[in-house]
Amino acid sequence: MAYTTIDDPGLFFDVNLWTGNSTTPRAFTGVGFQGDFLWIKSRNEGTDFELNDSVRGVSKYINSNTAIVEGTETQGLISFDTDGYTLGDANYWNWTAKTFVGWCWKAGTTVVPSGGTITPSACSFNTTTGFGIYKYTGTGSAATIAHGLTHAPEIMLVKSIDTTAHTWGCYNNTAGNGMMLVLNNTAAEVGPDAQYWNSTSPTTTLFSVGTDSYQNQSGTQYVAYCFSSIKGFSHCGGYTGNGNANGTFVYCGFRPAWLMIKCNSAAGNSWNIYDHKRPTTYYGNVVTELLEADTSNVTLTNSSFDIDLLSNGFKCMGNESGINQNAAEYSYLAFAEAPFSNSNSVPCNAR
Repeated sequence: MAYTTIDDPGLFFDVNLWTGNSTTPRAFTGVGFQGDFLWIKSRNEGTDFELNDSVRGVSKYINSNTAIVEGTETQGLISFDTDGYTLGDANYWNWTAKTFVGWCWKAGTTVVPSGGTITPSACSFNTTTGFGIYKYTGTGSAATIAHGLTHAPEIMLVKSIDTTAHTWGCYNNTAGNGMMLVLNNTAAEVGPDAQYWNSTSPTTTLFSVGTDSYQNQSGTQYVAYCFSSIKGFSHCGGYTGNGNANGTFVYCGFRPAWLMIKCNSAAGNSWNIYDHKRPTTYYGNVVTELLEADTSNVTLTNSSFDIDLLSNGFKCMGNESGINQNAAEYSYLAFAEAPFSNSNSVPCNAR
């Protein structure tokens, strides 16, 4: 049996770097696919993260670091294109002389799956990569939503888009179905509580929402980004820190192109995002630059946060509490640059 069905992860996920020039339209090509979800941040300016997707409409944005409602910016993301995307001249997308990173995911199928007690008003999902985007209206009663992925979601990022009072509610399989994390702050996981996910783990056909306002207030609209582990392409998991500069090794089954880590068990720790293109110079495979999804901070470079990206996973090279505190519990989401072994059983190498 083949190790993976995805020999080229770049057909479904891409990291892009650019310097803003405030021109419109500004097309980015060479991505390799038409995306459905774009997550952007300025690296050298204290701006919000901008999240655009094809389900809510390309001009609609939300922020991973705030609880504000969905906004509209017609000169932010203008379009998803067959081989990339086009931006306008809005500052937080294309500000002159500011450096940016954009992470782009492909979904695809827009036929709304049936079977849940809440039916999404719109969606886009991909059974090959286990990634889906769903827009739905809450009912205030415990409910299920059909996702169509054929794999159980293991990480879900959910945000109300029309009510400011509600922050991000996040599910991850390592914490469990009665627990919740919040993407736009540094809190530890909270729970257990049946109002989170109805204390029910996602299945291969459905995910559950409880009665909490983070995920299912009556009449409130939400967007949910769902991620499943796909061998050789993506991995949702967890690990225990050891507090040592020779840190924990975490097996993913691929060389990561993108990695987000959150400490579940201790407050005060950000959602730390790394990728294989920041910085553009390396020593070995060690990535020395990160962004915090819950803040508007510029790029952080601190050796205690260093991560070594390897052919089959990653290794913490510092003892910062955000990634490697002794005995602390962490969750992570990772996407591949290259699988450890392709469909012909040919191994890939570290850099």
